[in-house]
Amino acid sequence: MTETKERFPEAGPSESQLQRLLQLGTATVYEAQGQRGSVASEIRPIDPRMKLVGTALTVDTRGGDNLMFHQAVLMAQPGDVLVVDAKGFTDAGPWGDVLTLAAQRAGIAGLVIDGSVRDSEAIIDAGFPVFSRGISIRGTTKVDPGHIGGTINLAGTLIDKGDVIIGDRDGLVVVKAADVEASLESAETREAKEEEFRRRITEGASTAELLGLLPTLERYGW
Repeated sequence: MTETKERFPEAGPSESQLQRLLQLGTATVYEAQGQRGSVASEIRPIDPRMKLVGTALTVDTRGGDNLMFHQAVLMAQPGDVLVVDAKGFTDAGPWGDVLTLAAQRAGIAGLVIDGSVRDSEAIIDAGFPVFSRGISIRGTTKVDPGHIGGTINLAGTLIDKGDVIIGDRDGLVVVKAADVEASLESAETREAKEEEFRRRITEGASTAELLGLLPTLERYGW
């Protein structure tokens, strides 16, 4: 059953932290976390130009039902990303243009779903970021009581309410709520290092040299 019908007001990362993580990009943040936090690559943006960042409001629901989507829109805080474990079910689209409009009016930052959506062209035109496993025109029921705000297993990645979700055309990455500052610092350090690599490459250095791979390549006879 749903934990509560009330909203979940609580402090989270600052807007500047969120935007900096988005600017750094999913690949950099993932690597900076020690290659942790990635979400299955089958969950993709419905338009590759889409980007999203925000704090997760987790939804656990049965595939092919969208009752909890409507409740989650009521509960969400501005800046939340709805992160939905729909059990990988892709043969129905529980989210469409009407829920998109409602979500935008509520200030929701985007949707991530291990399942399908429909009305994809209208969603793209609305500029609402959606990452999904599929697209399906088939309708859904509205009967599953589901669960909102607990830990979910999104295609193999554990996500808690309040975790930061970052998405771009490279994929999705999760930053645990307690690790936002540390992950941001690590990602900025990595970005500075890669910027130095880019500078050195323009001056003639090789990637093998910069990454210390020459001894390994020599050992293999190259």
